[in-house]
Amino acid sequence: MVTGLVDKVGSALGRLGEKYPSPSRPLAVPPAGSGLRAVPGDYGLPLVGHTLYGLTNVLDSARERYEEYGPVAWSGMLGTKVVGVNSPDGIERVMANRDKSFGNTGFYEYLIGPFFHRGLLLLEFEEHLGHRRIMQAAFTRPRLQGYLAAMNPRIRRDLGEWRPGPRFPVYTAAKRLTLGIATDVFVGEVAGPEQARIEQAFVDAVHGGQALVRAPVPGGTWARGLRGRRILEEYFRTRIQSKRDGDGEDLFSVLCRAEDEDGQRFTDTDIVNHMIFVLMAAHDTSTITLAMMAYYLGRHPEWQDRVREESLALGEPELGYDDLDRLPALDQVFKETLRINAPVGSLFRQAVKDTEILGYYIPKGTKIGVSVYAMQRMEQWWPDADKFDPDRFSAERKPEHRFAWSPFGGGAHKCIGQFFGGMEVKAVMHQLLQRFSWRVPEGYEPPMRYGTGPMPTDGLPVELRPR
Repeated sequence: MVTGLVDKVGSALGRLGEKYPSPSRPLAVPPAGSGLRAVPGDYGLPLVGHTLYGLTNVLDSARERYEEYGPVAWSGMLGTKVVGVNSPDGIERVMANRDKSFGNTGFYEYLIGPFFHRGLLLLEFEEHLGHRRIMQAAFTRPRLQGYLAAMNPRIRRDLGEWRPGPRFPVYTAAKRLTLGIATDVFVGEVAGPEQARIEQAFVDAVHGGQALVRAPVPGGTWARGLRGRRILEEYFRTRIQSKRDGDGEDLFSVLCRAEDEDGQRFTDTDIVNHMIFVLMAAHDTSTITLAMMAYYLGRHPEWQDRVREESLALGEPELGYDDLDRLPALDQVFKETLRINAPVGSLFRQAVKDTEILGYYIPKGTKIGVSVYAMQRMEQWWPDADKFDPDRFSAERKPEHRFAWSPFGGGAHKCIGQFFGGMEVKAVMHQLLQRFSWRVPEGYEPPMRYGTGPMPTDGLPVELRPR
């Protein structure tokens, strides 16, 4: 009910903003003789800017602003001025960051710092690369093989508890499943009541970063997020030594012992920060991708049949690591789902020096929002962009620009868990296809809200049938 009310208010404010638009004006005047252009745009409504309309109508808003201002434009968002970038060339300029003009800490600290302080995404330049080198030890091929072996029993057990019916909430069920996988694979063995407490603390921390009221009002989303962060900090910190002394293969244990080629290791505080961030990064993205894959396969039974036949032909009830390359149709569906419904819809940076994007002047301190979700749904780079067409990713058809498909980001900050996430989603889908068939009603489209990316608000009901 609350989400629906916010959506209606946001849409109403958006229509009001269209009727009474704020005047267009440049973000800043370029230096004389620079040859650079001023970034065009407008703040939007007083105080709220374009925030509510932008969050409740992400795609329409991005397309409208592109038509009005082009691929680089500023707007009032989240209480500040943000330069939006919406083209493959622009995204490459920011993500590749070859001249180190754009940092992560400033804007991300503003958005999610209180809950995911000094996670890998919030570190800069050499410090980030140093932490990434150590963390890479947790995502080697042997480690990924071990994680897959650990998650397969959880997938089998949880899918065995799914109860077919005419309105099975696949998003809700996927959320429980991926949270369980994250706990098993990343945290390790957690006792009954303690597991529920830790999982709830994690959920509260994730929601805290999405709060519209960004203040610790008692009982509010922000306050619950801060409390969740404190619970997680205490849980991880008190178990570091036992994990370091043990021989566990969960990610928590691995990070406690990981070191780079020079013998550098994480401090206790580093481990706490990275564990909280990795849980967030892995859980929400996998949940959204898995649920939306199920939705598109329910809408397109011809593709569901195709990927099921592929999984059955594999002759393996559970996916092995070497099987990942033997499911090309499933990989195409995975990539097309990420294109249509990027689970990390925007990436954020802040200019650390005066610079430019596509010839537009960007002063030091400017906050940047890269709209991956919107760009991947633009007709300019993806013909018939709203159509579900996994054959876009067949061997014969490839994206023309290497950043036209960039759900995992790019450059030095490209998602370190990219292969883990793909492996997890495919492992679940492989078992799901063999156990069940499903469909969605003709014309049904799930109502969406914007969190880390667009996600369904109604649990995403499907008609689930046993096979």
